[in-house]
Amino acid sequence: MTIQETLARQLPLYARVLLKKGINLQKGQILVINASVEASPFASLLAEEAYRGGAAQVVFNWYCNATTRLRYQYETQDKFETVPQWRSEFNLYYYRKGAAFLSLISADPYSMQDIDRKKIFAWQKAFHQAVKEYSDGMMASRTNWLVAAVPSPVWAKLLYPELPEQEGLDKLWLQILDVSHCLGTNPLADWDQHLENLKQRRQWLTSQQFTALEYTSPKGTKLTVGLPEHHLWQGGAESTTRGFLFNANIPTEEVYSAPQADRVDGVVRSTKPLVYNGNLIKDFQLTFKSGRVIAVQAAKGEAVLKDLIQMDEGACRLGEVALVPYHSPISLTSQIFYETLFDENAACHLALGDSYPTCLENGPELSDEELKKAGLNDSMIHVDFMVGSPDLNITGIKKDGTRVPVFINGDWA
Repeated sequence: MTIQETLARQLPLYARVLLKKGINLQKGQILVINASVEASPFASLLAEEAYRGGAAQVVFNWYCNATTRLRYQYETQDKFETVPQWRSEFNLYYYRKGAAFLSLISADPYSMQDIDRKKIFAWQKAFHQAVKEYSDGMMASRTNWLVAAVPSPVWAKLLYPELPEQEGLDKLWLQILDVSHCLGTNPLADWDQHLENLKQRRQWLTSQQFTALEYTSPKGTKLTVGLPEHHLWQGGAESTTRGFLFNANIPTEEVYSAPQADRVDGVVRSTKPLVYNGNLIKDFQLTFKSGRVIAVQAAKGEAVLKDLIQMDEGACRLGEVALVPYHSPISLTSQIFYETLFDENAACHLALGDSYPTCLENGPELSDEELKKAGLNDSMIHVDFMVGSPDLNITGIKKDGTRVPVFINGDWA
């Protein structure tokens, strides 16, 4: 079977997985698809599957990296400090309607290279404030949402520079389908088994109720991450506040929880590049004391990283701790994808910024003040960075001081 024949057979199955095992679109629900104009062929296929599955409406929110860059190049600073009402109202209108939100993404790590960072951060702050109700709702799983990937010419050329464009796109499609458990004859059944495995991991971790995790690696990581009382581990399927399951990332290999914001101490080194707002950050080290980042070093992108942790009061604290075995499908490709959705699911990772309220008992029902009192971090950012490696060890510490191996040499103990 040729690559084209394989893709013709598997792409509709991939769309079905995104809608049924990812976002779990409900009959009569509105679906909002955020996608690049380059992704329109697959987005159209996805929309048709959604309508056939009972979607009440499919709404598109298109974007284009090239024209976005032009905007940052030529528009003045003041144009990034306020958000037009129509733009914020789009998200809020459909969120209040109970819509599901599906984002199709592709990597472009240099899209904002040499762009004035003041403009980028100004827009991020303004947009966050304008749609805070929507973004808080996503973090609290008040509706179903999903992030998934499609190839693009830029991404394919980055990963396979030696291949002609179409061959590169086809190869990237096959890799996306492979690590997304969508190359088999019955991907829906494969996902049922995968989600069950993740469920067993998160249930075991929640039952342990560790008070902290200790990270050590010969590469220089020596970090203690405190965990709040009554924390929950998530991963794979989780429930919306309306009571139906969804899975927010495809691919996904992680189980994750929320650290206690003021109980992170030590040094952690990154193990994969981080792409943030179209800027590449590589080989960096963060030093924490009482939860706060107090020192930053990076071989590339240090200035961007320093700006990032000053975005707001919570940007310099951790909001997520996530566990991914080194011997997982994405890691075993030995490919750096330069896209966090993939790279974070190839390695244990941490996240600067906002915590998921779903990682605390009754968290989605608590106020911002109650979540903060419980130890969860609050921020306008949530930026994952990878720390996993084949020599990483993680030990769980219980209230009575008992030490339980969780990861040994990069994998589950």
